[in-house]
Parts: sequence; structure tokens; C-alpha cells
Amino acid sequence: MRVLLVEDDPLLGSGVRAGLEQAGVTADWTQDGEEAEAALSAMTYDAVVLDLGLPRMDGLSLLRRLRSRHDPVPVLVLTARGAVSDRVTGLDAGADDYLAKPFDLAELQARLRALLRRSRGIATPVIRCGRIELDPAARAATLDGKPVDLLPREFATLEALLLNTGRVLSKAQIEDRLYGWGDEIESNAIEVYVHHLRRKLYPDLIRTVRGVGYFVPKDPT
Repeated sequence: MRVLLVEDDPLLGSGVRAGLEQAGVTADWTQDGEEAEAALSAMTYDAVVLDLGLPRMDGLSLLRRLRSRHDPVPVLVLTARGAVSDRVTGLDAGADDYLAKPFDLAELQARLRALLRRSRGIATPVIRCGRIELDPAARAATLDGKPVDLLPREFATLEALLLNTGRVLSKAQIEDRLYGWGDEIESNAIEVYVHHLRRKLYPDLIRTVRGVGYFVPKDPT
């Protein structure tokens, strides 16, 4: 999962980003509304964590701009404005969820996972595909009920493919889900992760469309 964190408090922003990354989330962090709008115009995110009290453009204005151009990205509003009227305003402006400060980082992580499931039409917290089960909360994978040891970016690659079964993802699209701003990307990194997944799981799980990308069939054997 790749998330845009929009928070102008340096201490809180750095802490939330670190906590998300420890949970396997790729998090880009911006500190004002205009910078966030530019990031959302240039990059596809799985979710946005949005503070309301931002410099240059406040969070509600940014949210309304997103929805006015029919951008469906799930938005979780994160703010000190905890009154019922503030929550109603945020939700009516297009937010998908609302979490008041102070908050528990584990709850934020769980709410983001729930947003991602809903946006993908997944009813259960565990992703099941053929012989594979993936538990994003526990960062755990099983094959035929037996645990499979995956490195963090192997797990993230498999998660991206399983959340898009039947759809071919290009190398660049997978990279976008695994790497944040400033991360160094080796030219053959995705090929290496796919190779390791095929070896640890089974060869026919991930299919290659030459010159296009990779996909997992909706009903893999």
C-alpha cells in the first residue's frame, strides 16, 4: 500500500510516517495543501491521510478539489477538530473516514487497511487467492495453509498483485506501490521479487505478459 500523508506538524508527521513504514506501508509525506495537490496529480495513491489545518491550502479545500475532479482515492481525515460538526463537515466534503487526534497508530493502520479493502471490494481482512492466503495486518502469507517466509518487499509485491487479480501491472506500477520519494530503485528489483515469489510459492502463480508486466489470474491453479 502506498499512502500520501499530509501533515504540517514535523514531529507528528515524522512519527506517523515511521510507524506506517514499520507496518509495511510506503508513505510519502507532504506538509502543506498545495504540495499535496501536486503529489496527488502526479502519483496514484491507495489512500490519503489528511490533516485539516494546513498552510497554503487547508485540508477541506484540498478534499473538495479532489472530489470535484472525481478522484476516488480513499481519504482518512486526521485532525484535532474532533467535534461532531467537524466530523460531519469532513465526511460530507468527501472523506471516507475520520480519526481525531490524539490517536493510536495501530488504529490508524487498521483503518487504512479497511479503506483499502473497501476500495477493492474485498469483504474479509485476509486476501485469499487459490492456494494463497495473505494477511496484511500480520504481514503473513501461507501456501496450502503453511507459512511462507517473505521479505517485506516480496510481501508488498505479492499484495499488489493479489489486490489486482486478473489485471496486468507494469513494472512501474508495482514500483510505485513499493517505493517512496527518495528510495533508490535497482533496475531489476521487480524481476528479482517476482523470481523469489515464484520460487517460494509456485511457478505458475505469477504470469508474465512480455513487454507489459505481471499478473495473478483470478482463479490460479
